[in-house]
Amino acid sequence: MINNTRLQLAGFFIGTLLLSSIYACKNKSTENNNGEPVIYKGLYSYGPEVKSFKGCNNAHEFWVTDSSARLELQYTQLGFEKKDVPVYVEVEAKKVPSTKDGPDSGYDSTLIVTKLIKLTKDIPQGCN
Repeated sequence: MINNTRLQLAGFFIGTLLLSSIYACKNKSTENNNGEPVIYKGLYSYGPEVKSFKGCNNAHEFWVTDSSARLELQYTQLGFEKKDVPVYVEVEAKKVPSTKDGPDSGYDSTLIVTKLIKLTKDIPQGCN
């Protein structure tokens, strides 16, 4: 009986540790705690009514504000006939909450792009 109780307690503690580890990994933020920009890799779409980013590793979509003045310019220089065509980008950006009104209101967060690192029509495998 004593051994069975110890075994149950050990199982409970191990289970608790595993669950807390899984929760911590799943909720790991790509943001630095000090608000510094971080590098995001994913798909960027630009058009008359959309400026969005979707990360390669998740389905979460962000509204994009281009403070670098390079992202939108290089996108339009690719010469797409149709707008809103996704391209692969690597950007340095800060994530902030979206406003309640305005074009970003349909998104939980907005990425403020501070630096364009890479923009290409070639989308890497596994990032779509």
